[in-house]
Amino acid sequence: MDEPEHNVGKIYATIDDFQKIEMKVGTVLSVDIVEGADKLYKLMVDLGEEKPRQILSGIREYVQPEDMLGKQFPFVTNLAPRVLRGLESQGMILAASDENGLALFNPSQKIANGSSLR
Repeated sequence: MDEPEHNVGKIYATIDDFQKIEMKVGTVLSVDIVEGADKLYKLMVDLGEEKPRQILSGIREYVQPEDMLGKQFPFVTNLAPRVLRGLESQGMILAASDENGLALFNPSQKIANGSSLR
């Protein structure tokens, strides 16, 4: 049986692979421009933890700070920390993009910070 064209060369993740990724909902508490970086924002995010997390994101050309401030979004929360422009990023906001730009995702109702995506 031939593989469907849209599956040719595709690498599949197992459910075990997927379960390794921790995704949680968080509220953006602040949005700052990273000096010397054209695309970066520094977000402080309440993920229901003891203190907010600093997450850097290269979405500045697509999203205005007021479109994120005080709103909830999904974040990957178990990525290894990464230093960008001397600042440590402790996660990643989830977004999608196409030829029309970039879209962030909001929960359809307010949910507790730190709630897991599943």
